[in-house]
Amino acid sequence: MEKEPIIALDFPTWKEAEQFLVPFQNEQLYVKVGMELYLQNGPFIIEQLKKMNHRIFLDLKLHDIPNTVGQAMKGLAALDVDIINVHAAGGVEMMKKARAGLDAGAKGGKRPILLAVTQLTSTSEAAMHADQLISVPLQESVLHYAKKAKEAGCDGVVCSVLEAASIREACGEDFYKVTPGIRLKDGNADDQQRIADPAEARKIGSTMIVVGRPITKAADPVAAYHQVKALWGGQA
Repeated sequence: MEKEPIIALDFPTWKEAEQFLVPFQNEQLYVKVGMELYLQNGPFIIEQLKKMNHRIFLDLKLHDIPNTVGQAMKGLAALDVDIINVHAAGGVEMMKKARAGLDAGAKGGKRPILLAVTQLTSTSEAAMHADQLISVPLQESVLHYAKKAKEAGCDGVVCSVLEAASIREACGEDFYKVTPGIRLKDGNADDQQRIADPAEARKIGSTMIVVGRPITKAADPVAAYHQVKALWGGQA
């Protein structure tokens, strides 16, 4: 499995993202393009990142009726990104349609890894109860979504590090556990609720980690990236 941290390019414009990437020009990165960057700039962003030979997680969290998500995925597959995702709350049929759309639109038969978002790492158990009227414990909700994602043909889920071990036990070692909410020990939690540092993520069983502000907002982003990479790879 990958041992490169995925950097969240949470910028509003390509100019800002490009400026951030300049010091990394001699490295091939794994980057995440979310709604902020993609919806304001479109496929141009993906084209530019691919020219730089970076691998791409297109984080759009699609959630709509099954047919709409299936058709959207068929079109997005042509972008030839490495990972893409949906919201598990959309249901099994929607996730099945997402998988079918990717299969139909994939270039050369190679489709992106399909992930399903369980509960956002900014969501606390209290907020889940109050806002979503889900009465079970948050861990149980995440595990339920993971099982449904596997049933639907997804390759894995987006979850917090805190749920990675139980998902591995229920869904298998090869089922991806991609974990945002990664923070360094001396850093701020920001708006995240369920967090861990890269070393904890490695020990608990994350497959891949997503790191944003601890790198993008660091005084020296390159140094911060290599610190995260060393912790994630077990070299620090």
